[in-house]
Amino acid sequence: MNRRRFVQSTVAGGLTLAVAPRALLGQAPTVMNSKSVKPAVIASANGNKFKNGGEMTCVQKAFTMMTQGGADVLDALIAGVNIVELDPLDDSVGYGGLPNADGVVQLDSCCMHGPKRRAGGVACIEGVRTPSLVAKAVMEQTDHHLIVGKGAQEFARGLGFKIEDDLNTEHSRKVWLEWKRRMDPSHYLDPEKRAEARRKVMREMVAEGMLDPRHIYGTINCDGINAKGEICGVTTTSGLAWKIPGRVGDSPILGAGLYVDGEIGAAGSTGRGEANLYNLCSFLIVENMRRGMHPKDAGLDACKRIKANTVEKRLLNSKGKPNFGINFYALNAKGEYAGVSMYPGASYAVCTEKGPETLPCEPLLEGKADE
Repeated sequence: MNRRRFVQSTVAGGLTLAVAPRALLGQAPTVMNSKSVKPAVIASANGNKFKNGGEMTCVQKAFTMMTQGGADVLDALIAGVNIVELDPLDDSVGYGGLPNADGVVQLDSCCMHGPKRRAGGVACIEGVRTPSLVAKAVMEQTDHHLIVGKGAQEFARGLGFKIEDDLNTEHSRKVWLEWKRRMDPSHYLDPEKRAEARRKVMREMVAEGMLDPRHIYGTINCDGINAKGEICGVTTTSGLAWKIPGRVGDSPILGAGLYVDGEIGAAGSTGRGEANLYNLCSFLIVENMRRGMHPKDAGLDACKRIKANTVEKRLLNSKGKPNFGINFYALNAKGEYAGVSMYPGASYAVCTEKGPETLPCEPLLEGKADE
């Protein structure tokens, strides 16, 4: 080979090498992003308790649909929480949820779709047993994130949802009437006196077995990730038992009752909504996971934030600690998950390839909220 041909050959070879990486780079994202995650569904404890007369609990239903039926993650999660919304035995969510101070069941819900980066919610909606489905409709069929009150009900009616006059069950109406009998009927007492009176009545009714202490701030949060790494979440509730009519807690508020980042993870909450709202803890937890924290550590950090910001005397127990409970459920993009709580005794539900389980939450503090 003479010098001229050698140079031409070398240049041609260099051009080939220069072009090849570009072709490979065009394919690289598919190769680099192809990941397999072990699917998981995580929820509050009622997600592995109520079956509404069927054979599956919420987390089991969602996991099965997600892994065996190939359903969209959010569709699977909402099908799961529908079981709890429709079950009259759970008096913290949907049909039969404990009503407000006027005896009216007002429901809140929101959902977030990680891959689509969309969200929707409803608050103070009356007459619809499955507010999670209305929240999904807000996400899919409007340009809005939150519709409330009468507007939310009319939106649901327009889409063909059945609107009922009363979502109380015999049980929810019975305990509301008992509360009314014991509680001063005025809704606007001095806040400290009202708070203490409410706690006193609730303690009495819990001690007498009329109320499940876990359901005074009842809610269900459910988050999931499939084998493709797609993450979604949903939260739905009847809110604080005997709340002032029109009160909205954390459940339908993005960043509080639920937050999802499809690249990072999801987090949701049950418990005292006002504490969560002030600190936007679900958003905080996801941001903590973005910085590399494990879901458990991210959740406990949110509990620490709430503890530090709880300074009103009426919200503190005799030891100067929060006199309420709050739980968080977190799931990251690796499929790692955790449930955490302010105090011991709380639990959470999870379903993986091992099947549905109810596991203890990791508490931040020792003792009890009311000591």
